[in-house]
Amino acid sequence: MAFNWENPYPSVRTPLFARNVVATSHPLAAQAGTRALLSGGNAVDAAIAAAATLTVVEPVSNGLGSDAFAMVWDGKQLHGLNSSGPAPASWSLEGFAQRYGRDGQALAKLPQRGWDTVTVPGAVAAWGALHHRFGRLPFSRLMETACEIAERGVTIAPRVAQKWQAAAPLLADQPGYADTFLPDGRAPRTGEKFVMPGAARTLRLLADRGYRDFYQGEAAEAIVSWARKTGGQITLEDLAGYQPEWVNPIGQRYRGYDLFELPPNGQGIAALMALGILEHFDLRSLPLDGAASQHLQIEAMKLAFADLYRYVADPRSMAITPEQMLEPDYLARRARQINLHQAARPQPGMPASGGTVYLTTADESGMMVSFIQSNFMGFGSGVVVPEYGISLQNRGAGFSNDPKSANALAAGKRPFHTIIPGFLFKDGQPQMSFGVMGGDMQPQGHVQTLVRMLDYQQQPQAACDAPRWKVNRDFTLDLEQGFDPAVGDALRQQGHELKSVYDSYMDFGSGQFIWRLSQDPERGYVAASDSRRDGQAVGF
Repeated sequence: MAFNWENPYPSVRTPLFARNVVATSHPLAAQAGTRALLSGGNAVDAAIAAAATLTVVEPVSNGLGSDAFAMVWDGKQLHGLNSSGPAPASWSLEGFAQRYGRDGQALAKLPQRGWDTVTVPGAVAAWGALHHRFGRLPFSRLMETACEIAERGVTIAPRVAQKWQAAAPLLADQPGYADTFLPDGRAPRTGEKFVMPGAARTLRLLADRGYRDFYQGEAAEAIVSWARKTGGQITLEDLAGYQPEWVNPIGQRYRGYDLFELPPNGQGIAALMALGILEHFDLRSLPLDGAASQHLQIEAMKLAFADLYRYVADPRSMAITPEQMLEPDYLARRARQINLHQAARPQPGMPASGGTVYLTTADESGMMVSFIQSNFMGFGSGVVVPEYGISLQNRGAGFSNDPKSANALAAGKRPFHTIIPGFLFKDGQPQMSFGVMGGDMQPQGHVQTLVRMLDYQQQPQAACDAPRWKVNRDFTLDLEQGFDPAVGDALRQQGHELKSVYDSYMDFGSGQFIWRLSQDPERGYVAASDSRRDGQAVGF
């Protein structure tokens, strides 16, 4: 790829060139990963160290009670890991209907916060599974930086403080939240020190006893005890029975490259479908930041989302397979539905029957890791296990309240998930590990940044810094500040309904990118870190 190394967008960042790289959304986490590499660890060790540190330095987006997904290139093969947890064994639509009422046959609502959104947390299990299969350093050493920061405290970064202050009024009454995250009765401000002794305690347990303590030891008992006291249904059996799942990534060809995502229950397939649709259009003939190019990308994304929301769930419940959704003739038919001059509100097609942190690491041996973990809506459920600093995700909010949906809530079932790591290949070899965090923005961020790099040869930092659009659940459109107002006017004239959707935990996403410069390991990588967060790319 002959990138254009200029950056036409306002940015304070330049691309990083190095043979060993860690890119995360917080500088201290990037440094934790770099520390692991400098200590003789590999890219997986760096990813685990960075992930553990992110639970402390960026608790507004993830925690010890997160879920996680990962892809690892080990030098020979691309491995996928789904470490999202299932609903507790006691959950049922009938039980939720008794608590929250009905609207016809469906639940009146699904809760968005609290214990009734907490599925079995998978992030710590992901760290353990990755370490067992690929790690080089002792697991205890990978917890050291996170433990130290949790004990001594972290100075709060600007964007972390902003999201903390937005979330605090929504979560102050959740069990354990105020005691842990509202010192002095309020959210910390930029530049203030925040200490997490409870999280330090749990991290020390993991370092001393291994990651299974979270599922079968003292930490697990603390989670269940707090649930019993405050209305949760998760049990020791739910935790002890959990294991992450190794899966085969699914791919889609685009402009001579192959994008790989993890299969459902995640939404990565939407990025694959959108690119499969865009493959039928000559985007390079259109101005990069012009309305015509953006319109095509938006319409392709809307078609992909229409199918995603209709069909994707725990794969054991899906009536349509990912292979059917990615079938070339089907994507060609969907491409023909796009009107070049008019926005549409698409319906699902019919295939042939049959608050998040992202990080990426790479080392000079060629190992690359694409890793993402999340509490979902900012602090997630808002439930925090006192004295252990375990903030729990609210992934149960991703279930459907419709009993006819493939994504209907059920015991032991994984909900629809938003977090997706990405991996790009060229001629059978890894080209880039990357991701763009931020709820429904994630597949849209994958598509927009890849189009910029592969169709328009923008270098990773420029593709990262460029203004983005966001298709909302109702198919209205948000435009980020920085778009030419004339482009917004042109999109309105094409029938796009522009609407500003405020959300305290999600904006236009934040990406981390590591691009391999050559198959020669001495050339190393070029990395980018999104200026929408406090993070950075670090390397040597």
